[in-house]
Amino acid sequence: MKKVILNFEVKEENFNDLVQEAFNMNFTDYLISQETEFEFKNIERITTYSYNPNIEADNLILLTSNDIPSEVKTEANLGLYREILTKKDERNIIEDSNKVKVKFIIVKAKNWKVIPFENLIAELHKTDIDLIASVETIKEAELMLKTLQLGTDGILFKPQNVNDIIELKRLVVTEFSIKLNKAKITNIQSISESERVCVDTTSLLKEGEGMLIGSTAKGFVLVQAEVYETQFVSSRPFRVNAGDVSAYILVPSDIENQEYKTKYLSELKGGDKVIVVKYNGDARIVTLGRVKIETRPMLRFELEYKKENEIVKVNYIGQNAETIRLIKPDGIAASIVDLKVGDDILIHLGLGATHFGTKIDENIIEK
Repeated sequence: MKKVILNFEVKEENFNDLVQEAFNMNFTDYLISQETEFEFKNIERITTYSYNPNIEADNLILLTSNDIPSEVKTEANLGLYREILTKKDERNIIEDSNKVKVKFIIVKAKNWKVIPFENLIAELHKTDIDLIASVETIKEAELMLKTLQLGTDGILFKPQNVNDIIELKRLVVTEFSIKLNKAKITNIQSISESERVCVDTTSLLKEGEGMLIGSTAKGFVLVQAEVYETQFVSSRPFRVNAGDVSAYILVPSDIENQEYKTKYLSELKGGDKVIVVKYNGDARIVTLGRVKIETRPMLRFELEYKKENEIVKVNYIGQNAETIRLIKPDGIAASIVDLKVGDDILIHLGLGATHFGTKIDENIIEK
């Protein structure tokens, strides 16, 4: 996971709430000052940073390469703080990293942001020095963590409110796991025409990877992305021909300790984020470029999953075409037109009852 250093140098009115939420979100790196040092004293499994050599911090940040104090009260790791205004500043950062044995460099770019960091990432990514971008907004944080695909090694950020900390967590934890099970097809029904939804992402999806789609919140079928080239149709590795407009899809949740919530496919639009899942359960978050809705003939699948003494019924509706594939337990994608009753397909058991896509403790009958 990328390193996130939260700036807690100033004890503002909502300081305690911010620190508590940071602990809740398992952030462990904090920039402290003489004013806030006591708040983090004797707390285990955290790492502290400071510009002040007179307080006990794990990491001491030097403002210049000649700023090494004659007496350091702790055996702190050393790092540098630099600002980029010109190309010369960028070169100086590289030179300074060689003058002093530092573990990290915190860089703030006031005007040009992407290009200087791209250059620094290219220079430093093969070294043992962590490149930390000092950012002011969540959007800047996302930009820096993903620049040049590798991104910076981390960010320094001063949260203004609890939501900032929650958003940061979503940024740095982009890969997680979703449990998949196998369910058996019990019935297949033809539907003459329905409105189907193609979900086009801004990412390239891979073989064995797709989206979880279901007609009810009880369960979702893993639908393969269109990664396969055929003699009749070119591959569209950014696309999942997902299902009918009434189906649910998994999207990231903004609720603590809840990895996802659901949306109807008909609700999706460009710029939204959805969850992509691999056959082994590895999951990641991607952004949508667009959504296409068209009328097509469909197939409705009924599946059953045996859960202890209970049978969970899962339903899925997909376009009746050779290029739509569902993923089997071995990771192989089978064309929807070749599937038959008795075949096993990968599914994810849902959260249960939902209200506007969010799990609720209520009995709802879906059939």
